[in-house]
This record gives sequence, structure tokens and C-alpha cells, in this order.
Amino acid sequence: MISKKYVVLLGLLVISSLLPIGCEPTQKENSTTPSEYTTWSSYLGDPGRSHYSTLSQITPENISRLKVAWSYEAPDWGQMQMNPIVVDSILYGVTAALRVIALHAASGAELWQFGDSVKVWHSTSRGVSYWEKGNDRRILCTRGSDLYALDALTGKPIPSFGKNGKVDMRLGMAESAQDKFVISNTPGTIYKDLIVMPLRVSEGTGAPPGDIMAFNVITGAVEWVFRSIPAADEPGSETWGDSEIRHSNLVGAANNWAGMAVDEAAGIIYVPTGSAAPDFYGGVRKGSNLYANSLVALNADTGEYLWHFQFTHHDIWDRDPPAPPNLLLVERKGKKIPAVAQVTKQGYVYVFDRKTGTPLFDIEEVPVPASTLEGEEAWPTQPFPIKPKPFARQSTELTENDLSPFAENKDELLEIFRTSDKRIYAPPGLEPVLLLPGYDGAAEWGGAAADPEEGILYVNSNEMPRMLQMDNAKANSTGLPGGEGVYNRYCVSCHQPDRKGIEGSGFPSLIDLQLRLGKEEVTMIITQGKGMMTGYPDISKEEMNALLRFLFDEEIQHSVAETTLQKENQQPIPFVHMGYNKFLDSNGLPAIAPPWGTMHAINLNTGDYLWSIPFGNTPELGEQGIGTGTENYGGAVVTENGLLFIAATRDGLFRVFDKKTGDLLWEYQLPAAAFATPAMYEVNGRQYIALACGGEKLGTKKGNWIIAFALEE
Repeated sequence: MISKKYVVLLGLLVISSLLPIGCEPTQKENSTTPSEYTTWSSYLGDPGRSHYSTLSQITPENISRLKVAWSYEAPDWGQMQMNPIVVDSILYGVTAALRVIALHAASGAELWQFGDSVKVWHSTSRGVSYWEKGNDRRILCTRGSDLYALDALTGKPIPSFGKNGKVDMRLGMAESAQDKFVISNTPGTIYKDLIVMPLRVSEGTGAPPGDIMAFNVITGAVEWVFRSIPAADEPGSETWGDSEIRHSNLVGAANNWAGMAVDEAAGIIYVPTGSAAPDFYGGVRKGSNLYANSLVALNADTGEYLWHFQFTHHDIWDRDPPAPPNLLLVERKGKKIPAVAQVTKQGYVYVFDRKTGTPLFDIEEVPVPASTLEGEEAWPTQPFPIKPKPFARQSTELTENDLSPFAENKDELLEIFRTSDKRIYAPPGLEPVLLLPGYDGAAEWGGAAADPEEGILYVNSNEMPRMLQMDNAKANSTGLPGGEGVYNRYCVSCHQPDRKGIEGSGFPSLIDLQLRLGKEEVTMIITQGKGMMTGYPDISKEEMNALLRFLFDEEIQHSVAETTLQKENQQPIPFVHMGYNKFLDSNGLPAIAPPWGTMHAINLNTGDYLWSIPFGNTPELGEQGIGTGTENYGGAVVTENGLLFIAATRDGLFRVFDKKTGDLLWEYQLPAAAFATPAMYEVNGRQYIALACGGEKLGTKKGNWIIAFALEE
């Protein structure tokens, strides 16, 4: 690895040699056509989110010569979900603390860094966006609720964008959002001089409406807004039980957090929207809840509605689409049809005509179980695609014989299994529901890769069962003394009543928190969020102080003011979610039989599977764990000449498969697990594939590396 003392000098030399003054860049994101796929200047490779490359220097025949070409140690340690982008010879990425970095793509030498050396941001980012016009080249990134425009060659904020280089993304949202938690984990989608931003908001009561917004890349002004929770005079408002629900301080969200795809030629942007909030109890939002849990096609120039399809009506299972859709061509009756495919947490793939929204495989509305909770009204049917079949096991398929052969507490697991509701779309209730696929899917935010010309989809899947259960809010209300009540309002579903968290789920134990963190850092995490934890910027000072005293085990005398606070902050809904609990054996492994992670190739021309394999190993089982599959986050890269590159697994291996057969061709043990999608690019005639290795998730060790591979010279 290159010594740090040469970084500044090398960076200046590289920047000065990139382009002659006044010349157009050699690569343009907006000039990439479906027949090229040779650059990686967009998130996931191209505006259609194909994860696809036609670069052909690395082949099935020479894959054994793939070696580490360079590595870069980021200044921050921890989970990195980012997919790098590459423009000319510069690679752009984001560290675990949201520092934007520019590296020389052939050496890994740092060119510039945009970050705050004092304030550390606790979040995750999947990368940045790139825009250019003439000699104006910009990197678009986010921190908190702010969208920044940086000079792509220097990393300096562009003063003419918004106010001193940034705009608050809440400016175009409803008034109720102005002091709410709003961030973006996923890069925005560039279309002409617009950037359309994915937003992450709270999933609980008080979340703002998750409007879809386009900002002007040059000025930062809001150009258009699509209201995913319609106003009273707009179509869809009648599906919320109250046409004025948009102005409620109780119900919100239906946001896009996973990212979008855009058909630049047709001028259409495809937006998968998230669940309505509050998440698991919908008695306060009766109806199908349009346009939550939908794929919405909009005019990319104006934000005008074109068509939609709702994947889950009145979602009370957190079944929001987890990834951007894929744009590809699908053959029907000898004719190639521009299609859009959406993978889901349920393991379903929905495929539509890109222009009309007509399903390319039949979809049936099937009756599902009714609600048991007072005040709740689950929607009576849900849409099931006839083809392809699900790429993950469904809870109804399980029998007692499907419990894990490795479990040492089978009697206990058998009792839980027998007493749990295993029906598909069994509604949340006071009795446990076995949720398979679990809260994190089947598909997750890494999404699917696609061969956009041949109509083949490649998707990795989780097979981790979870338990879904509700409780009476009175038993978990802020009527408990002081900070314990605040904890039960904001924290208990993830960190559990005993504060021990959920092992392997990214929800850490808060026991002895005072030995690891100071109050200032904990306050920052609570208000800003961390990783996939929602922030609570609107938490009151009194609530924060009470919560900190509780978390830091400080004995207090409860004041009259705190007693008043408890009464004013009673749960506004009658039932609460009991947490994102995995169905595990006594050794912390999935309680069902392997495989616990899978990889699939699906022919969307026919709806049939080309192959399906277990994906990943389970280190705790030693030799027995090889081929058992494991939880995985991050997507694949597919090449025209027959290769599929993917890391994603908790065993920390980077693998290359034969895309036609699923045969393993090559693997490499990374220094930390890579829960991210790689990027493939070429510099000076040499082909590279780079990925972020941050670890930390699923109990893996943390890392801080970006590693690039190329053929041994």
C-alpha cells in the first residue's frame, strides 16, 4: 500500500493529469446506453441499477489470477455499505463515519477527503452520486438531513448550491417534517439536471409523510414533489381511512429509502416506496394505504404520476421493497419488451411492462387471515405473482422436520414452532407469528443483479426466521417511572426490556453503557441515529435527560415534572411491537434447517430458475458449516462474459461464480466482511473490481478497508 507521505503529491499529479483544460470527460453517466455497460459512474453501475458490466479482461479461464491490486485504509472503522462509483480514474466512496473520499482508481491513493474531523456521524451510506455538465463536475452526498454538492476534483462544497454548498432535504417536505428525523442512506438518482432523493424517516408514530422530491443539481432548489401520502383532493387519499391523514401528527412515511431506477430514454423514474408508519399497527390508518409499499412510475421531468402497483396492502409486517428495481429487456412472443423487475422481502419477483405497468406474469389477489387485534383491519387479500416462484422458503412450507439438525434444544424449539402462527400474512397479534422470510427478507438492500439484454436476474437471499408479536401498550407505556418509561417508548423493541439487545441483529446490548460511551456521544446517537437505528431529533430535553439517567444506571428521585411528562407521553396506539427477534437455537444459529442463505439465477423470459445454490458458510460449525449458507447483505456484479462477483456473507469471503451454472470458480478471505456491492471499472486498459470491507454487522469484526482486485500482471 502507498505510504501516506506521498498521497498529497500523487493526488495533485493525478488530478492535474485527468483532463486537458476545456476538454470533455471521456466517460459520461448520462451517455451510457444499454449496449455499453463499461463504466461505473452510477450507483450499482448504471441508472437501471443492473449491477452489470461488459468489461471482459477478467474471464472464467483466467479468474485464478485475480489478486489484490491495491487497498486503502479509511480513517473510520465500522460498517460500510457503500457501492463505490468511478469517473475516469477517480473512485468515490464513503467511510463508516460518512466522510466522502476520492481515491486514484488504479492505486488507491487518497486524492481528497470531505469530512468533519471533530463531529463523527453515526450512520451508514451506500455511496454518492455524480453529475456533470461541461467542466462542472459534482459529487452529491448527504449528512443528516443535508444534501451537499461537492466539486468532484477538489471535494470542496460548491457555494452556489443551496446555502454554502448544502440544502436541507426537509425543505420540500410537509410542514410536519421540518424538525423530524430525515436522512438518506442511499445515493440519489440523477436525471438531467435533477437529483431525486431517497429518504429514511422514522417508522413509528409521528413520522412525517415520505414525499419523493427532485432537487436541482445546480442550484439546490426543489423542482418537484410527489406526495406518496396523497393530499385530500388527490387520488389515493381515500385509502387511508381519513382523507386528511397527511396532516396527522400520528401517521406518516411511505417513503423511498432503498433507491430508484430511471429510464433516461423514456424519461420515467421508478420509485419503490416503504411502509406506512406506525409500522406494525395500522388501526390508525385503515385502508390499503396508497402509495405505500408500491412501485410508482413518475415522469422524471415533472414528478407526474404515471402508474403504480402495490405489493402489500395495508402493511403491518414491515414488508416494504428493500432495493431499487432493475430495468431490463424481457422476451414475450419473440419480441423484446422493456421491463422493470422488483425483488421483495417476501421472496417474490414482480415484473412489469416499463411503460404501462402491465404485469408480465399474472398476479393473483389471494385471501389472507383477518386481524385479531382490537381496532386493526388487515386487508382481506394480498397480491401473489404466479411466476417466478419465491426465491426463499415461506413459513407455510415448514414442518417439524425442518427444524435445525444442529440444534441442541430441539424440544424447546419444537414447542415454539408448534405454538406459532405460520400462515403467510398472518397478522401481528398477541400470540407469536413465525415470520419467514424474516423482517430483513429474502431480498435486502443489496438488491438483484441483472443481465439487462438477456432478461436474467441474479438475487441473493436470506433465510433467517423471525418472531413477530405485539403487546398491549399499557404494559409498555411511559407510565413507568422516569427514564424507564422513555426507554420503553423509544428503545425497547430493538434493545429489549432487559437492555441486552438482540445478538447478531445489529441491536447491541446497552448493559454497562457508561463504561463504553459518554453522555454526549449517546445523546448524538439518539438524536441522529446510528447505522440503521432511527434518530429522534424531536425528543424533548426532559425525555433525553430521563433516558440518559436510566441508561447510565443513575439513581434519581422522580420529580413532579417527570410524572407530568409520563402522563403527556402515553402511547398513542393501543399495541406495540415486541422487537425484531430471530428464531434461534441455544447456540445462536437459525432454528430451521439450512440453507440459511441462497443465491439464484432466474430467467424472467420464462419465469423459471436456471439454478439455485446455498450461499456462504457457517464458521461456528466448522467443516459441517461449509455450504450451509449464511445471512448476507450486499449485492452481486455480473459480467457479460459469464462471471458473478459477490461478497455479502458473514463468513467474510469474496466469491466468483459461473453465472450460467452457479459453480464456484474463485474465493478470497477478506480482512473484514464486505456487506456491500462491488464496483467494476477499467483504468488505462486494466480491469478492476473494488469493494468496501467494513464488517461489524452480524457479529463480524469491524474493518476500514476498500480493496481492489485485478489480474496479476
